Amino acid sequence: MVTLELEAPLEVARWRPLVHWLLAVPHYVVLYFLRIVSGVLTVLSFFTILFTGQIPEAIFDFLVMILRYQWRVSSYVGFLREPYAPFEFTLATVDPGTDPARLSIERPERLSRVLIFFKWFLAIPHYIVLIFVGIAAVFAWLAAFVVVLVTGRWPDGLRRFVVGVSRWINRVYAYVGLLTDEYPPFSLS
Repeated sequence: MVTLELEAPLEVARWRPLVHWLLAVPHYVVLYFLRIVSGVLTVLSFFTILFTGQIPEAIFDFLVMILRYQWRVSSYVGFLREPYAPFEFTLATVDPGTDPARLSIERPERLSRVLIFFKWFLAIPHYIVLIFVGIAAVFAWLAAFVVVLVTGRWPDGLRRFVVGVSRWINRVYAYVGLLTDEYPPFSLS
C-alpha cells in the first residue's frame, strides 16, 4: 500500500512560486543520480523477485527513500509547501514524519514472480488516464501559480487535486517499479 500525504498550510509567500524551482537546483542534481541508481536497483529487484519472490529489504527501503525524496522535492518545486526540502535519506518504508511531504510504502511479504513480466502492460489504462489527468493538473498548477502570486494562498481544491494526481502517479510507479503487487486504484485519494 502506497501512502502519500502533504500536511502544509495553504499559505505560501507570494514570491516563492518565482524562485522555488531555482532554489531546488541542488536537489535536481541529487535526484539525477538517485534515478540512475533506482533504475539499476529495479533491474536487480526484477531478478531477485524472479528467483526468490522478494526484494531484499535494503533495496526496497532504498527505492522507497528515492520516491519519498522525489515527492519532497517536487512538492517544494511546485510551491505546495514553504519549507525547503531536506537532504534526508532515511532508509525506511514508513516515513519518519520529519517533513510536511510524506510517502510510505508497505513492504509486501511476497511478490508475484509472474506479474513482474507484465505489470507495465497492466498499467497501460492508468497511463492513458494519467495523461489527461496530468494535463489537467498542469493547468490547475498554472492557475494556482497566478492565484498564489496574487493572494499568497493555494486554493484548497486545486492543491488537493494536484496532490491527488501525485498520489496516483506514485502508486502506479510503485506498482510498475515492482514495489507492490497491489493494483493501483483509479483514484486521487
